[in-house]
Amino acid sequence: MRNFILKVYIIFGLLHWSCEKVKQADQNLEKVILDTDMGSDCDDVGALALLHEYANQRNAEILGIIYSSGAVPYGVGIIDAINRYYDHSTIPIGANYDKTFGDPVDKMNAQTLVNDTLLFHNKYISNRDVTEQTILNRKLLVAQNNNSVTYITIGHTKGLYDLMISKPDSISNLSGAALVSKKIKRWVALGALKSSNKELEYYTKDWNFFSNGTAIYTEYLLKHFVKPIYFVDGGAKVMTGGSLEHTAKGNIIREAYEEWLWNFQKKTLKDQRPSWDLVTVYFAIKGSGEYFEILDKGYLDFDTDKGCKWIRSDSATNQKFVIQKEGTDIDFSNYLNKMISKKGLKSSE
Repeated sequence: MRNFILKVYIIFGLLHWSCEKVKQADQNLEKVILDTDMGSDCDDVGALALLHEYANQRNAEILGIIYSSGAVPYGVGIIDAINRYYDHSTIPIGANYDKTFGDPVDKMNAQTLVNDTLLFHNKYISNRDVTEQTILNRKLLVAQNNNSVTYITIGHTKGLYDLMISKPDSISNLSGAALVSKKIKRWVALGALKSSNKELEYYTKDWNFFSNGTAIYTEYLLKHFVKPIYFVDGGAKVMTGGSLEHTAKGNIIREAYEEWLWNFQKKTLKDQRPSWDLVTVYFAIKGSGEYFEILDKGYLDFDTDKGCKWIRSDSATNQKFVIQKEGTDIDFSNYLNKMISKKGLKSSE
């Protein structure tokens, strides 16, 4: 009888220990909202694939995905197909309903891809099939603990802008700015590329912060976002996509890369593509690690007409600049290529 009781105590002890370990692991998860202009480039596809891998490894929890483009609405279908490819079909998606905003060119041939629902199993096709982006953002934030959410922007800044200027409603009695200040702990954004080079005398304009009329939204955020902001500048020579040749045809990651590369540049997977969006997701989840250094003193001087430049100073602000370390391109590329092709490797099927 004593031995039986002892065994019961041991079993309950192990179960308690196991539950505590799981609880501790969940507390260490990086809770993220990903804001993407899926379809403008194929590195958005790689970035979402990478984020799903981190979720599978229990490094991240994907609270929701925002598609902040409206002009080409089919990025929603690509996002849904990727979510389902990774067996994460319940992740909510929000989208911009404004057809006048965003990249107007379907560079990925997304319309054709998302209509092949038999192959990719996506339920959604276009923006109006999902929740409007600001409504979803507000719902996601209300449900989270204070100061717990990392907002990752790898596309336009309008999604976060629309959230910031939103009014109190039935979801929350807080304004968007108050809700952001309460729930978001930091904003990680791919943007201000090349503006940190201290040898540069001129100002730079990059795609995410300036193109398609987004500069006015970026400017607003830089003035009114009070939590820490991390501008990520890296990935220009970190090439990814080649590893997808070793995956089975018919998976959405491979097909989207192939379509974008050939449709927009007449290139193939062997040519690969720079990985700006992927390295941003890497930083958001893994930190600086061996690939980045952080400039934690200074601020981004931003002008909607002339561009932006990182001003180094002796004073710290809520803005940080994240630079990829020299000599890391090949190792970083190998790591990312391995991560985005893990699920579909032929040898594992």
